[in-house]
Amino acid sequence: MFLLRPLRQTSRTATAALSASTARACAQRSSNACFSFRRTYAARGASATFPMIDTCPSPTCSCAPTPSFPEGFEIDHTTPLNGLMPNHAQQVLICTGKDDWPSKIEDDDNGQNHAAMLRDLIGRGGPYSDPFHNISVLNVSFPPSSSPGNQATNTTKNTSVYLLPDFKYLPALSSDPNHVKALVKAHLLPEKLHPVHDHSPPAKRENLLRDPSYADLVPGIRDIRNEVIVLICGHGGRDQRCGVYGPLLRTEFEKRLAEQGPERIEVLKGAAPDEKDLEEGEAKSNKVWGARVGLISHIGGHKFAGNVIVYIPPGLKMPESDVPHPLAGHGIWYGRVEPKHVEGIVKETIGKGNVIKELFRGGIKQGGEILRLPL
Repeated sequence: MFLLRPLRQTSRTATAALSASTARACAQRSSNACFSFRRTYAARGASATFPMIDTCPSPTCSCAPTPSFPEGFEIDHTTPLNGLMPNHAQQVLICTGKDDWPSKIEDDDNGQNHAAMLRDLIGRGGPYSDPFHNISVLNVSFPPSSSPGNQATNTTKNTSVYLLPDFKYLPALSSDPNHVKALVKAHLLPEKLHPVHDHSPPAKRENLLRDPSYADLVPGIRDIRNEVIVLICGHGGRDQRCGVYGPLLRTEFEKRLAEQGPERIEVLKGAAPDEKDLEEGEAKSNKVWGARVGLISHIGGHKFAGNVIVYIPPGLKMPESDVPHPLAGHGIWYGRVEPKHVEGIVKETIGKGNVIKELFRGGIKQGGEILRLPL
């Protein structure tokens, strides 16, 4: 991915020579290293079978204008989007209450943050790094829970965490290294390893496998049941295109979701409720969906801004018929989303379960299976 910009500045001869050199180098590496090089985009996902429409319907509302960008920061409107999403098994969203971060999120707060701790454990070179089970660590603008278990001390800094597409929410995660490690071991590592690990030493295999015995160190994790989550890359500290599109699209999504009516969708703001408030809210009505819209850090593909991920929880049901939502348990990645597309995404993808083909970068199912549309 990061070779693209230098290649545009070289001659055709130099480009061809560099490509051939790269191919030879990869051929000489181990299969693990080659996979790490190729895993940036999941071009070989399973074929998706969900309902779809070819194009986004024209808006019926007065939406915000499409922003323009200076030369060198244009939006790529020609590259086919299908399959162009990072290959990951899980996204870890760290609630920061901020709308933007340094280019490298692990540098935030002088390096004293949960993203840095997690990447030290599961990032490249970390003790739990597995190129066949990629975990994406992101910051999100959602504020952390204010529950009693999430209060900082003199030695720790606490936050809240979303795990997607596992559709889990952890109200309180301490910065105690033992607790961060427990989150990795109990909830992020795979329950079964890729076959490439079959010949690895038993100790290494055991180290890379999930271990539920660590769960007691991270209590309170719960399912996300009736809440649609819309995530928009707004990482202006990394790229100005996302920095412009992120806040613009967040405002547009919150506005169009609210237009569906309080009897259908409740736009949620602030921190997620504690367990008691959550149970009381669900008792009032299971017919009203919650929808939470947030900005996230870099997910890849600045040139495809605005980048949007729509997560539909596995238990969500259609209010008219009480049947499961067609996209329940899925995360749908869209690219090149403009304000004029938001109403269509809300009505078609969130409201009806239709994937919009022209915007589709890829999808992921609960369990980590990556999806793409048939060619």
